[in-house]
Amino acid sequence: MPDLENLGFDDMAGNVDSAKAPPAPSPLRMSKFTTAKMRILITGGAGFIGSHLVDRLMEEGTNEVIVADNFFSGSKENLKKWIGHPDFELIRHDVTETLFVEVDQIYHLACPASPIFYKYNAVKTIKTNVIGTLNMLGLAKRVGARILLTSTSEVYGDPLEHPQTEEYWGNVNPIGVRSCYDEGKRVAETLMFDYHRQHGVEIRVARIFNTYGPRMNIDDGRVVSNFIAQALRGETMTVQAPGTQTRSFCYVSDMVDGLYRLMNGDHTGPINIGNPGEFTMLELAGLVKELIEPSAETKIVENTPDDPRKRKPDITKATKLLGWDPKVTLREGLPLMAADFKERLTGLKA
Repeated sequence: MPDLENLGFDDMAGNVDSAKAPPAPSPLRMSKFTTAKMRILITGGAGFIGSHLVDRLMEEGTNEVIVADNFFSGSKENLKKWIGHPDFELIRHDVTETLFVEVDQIYHLACPASPIFYKYNAVKTIKTNVIGTLNMLGLAKRVGARILLTSTSEVYGDPLEHPQTEEYWGNVNPIGVRSCYDEGKRVAETLMFDYHRQHGVEIRVARIFNTYGPRMNIDDGRVVSNFIAQALRGETMTVQAPGTQTRSFCYVSDMVDGLYRLMNGDHTGPINIGNPGEFTMLELAGLVKELIEPSAETKIVENTPDDPRKRKPDITKATKLLGWDPKVTLREGLPLMAADFKERLTGLKA
């Protein structure tokens, strides 16, 4: 029998009490005789951004970190430095199933973010976004944890407003091949705010824009990893037509800092976290050629359906409310990512 309360179906039984406060954190937090560490759950913590977030939280030395990941797109290799540490725990777990842990904060990152991965099993992707988010909200409600959702700039779809502010509702195809991810994240945001309004759950919603850096999957189909991997392998960089479509690229350390500030600040969001520097795909290919492999060539290939023509965050709220600004430029970040890719590609050949 599924845990209906955990999924939020207790509301259907007429037991709703919207004025009821969420449960308080563990009494150990208030103890005079022990200094309890903050217990933090990261779903999807074996992934690209999640593993860098683990590094940030573990290096503080004041947290116990639990990672829950089904390893569909994440890897234990990303967490190898922490395995065996007394303040770190790794659980193989799929968020579409109930999880029972006692935690103070939940960073809910679990969901494949690369089109290759999320299109592979579209139904599973939307279940992860909807049922997975319901499960994590149910957990947050039970134990009184604050929960942060990493939503996405994809909620804006192919935007008719540029740059995108948090007030923009988006232009999304609800039945396209990307909808499992785009609409799934939109529903996840709805669930977050409904649990906040109805049950008093402390929520934070980050709309993250394109992020890059070490530990990205080499063949995940996203443009930065594609270009760097192709250049290092001596292949032609494939630029999807027309090549003038734009993206904004945020280095992973800046993204982690933004998520951390949002979680520990006083604002629910949604708040855009991304680098407002805007580049066309041809400009990005040119930078990879200049900085990483001067012999690299480019060719134009057919575009994928529903590919946004423009993408640039308005980060006024992040700057004003969180005191956050990205520090790493694309010129600085691309070589750091390329060094990581080169090391891994060399290892694969060995």
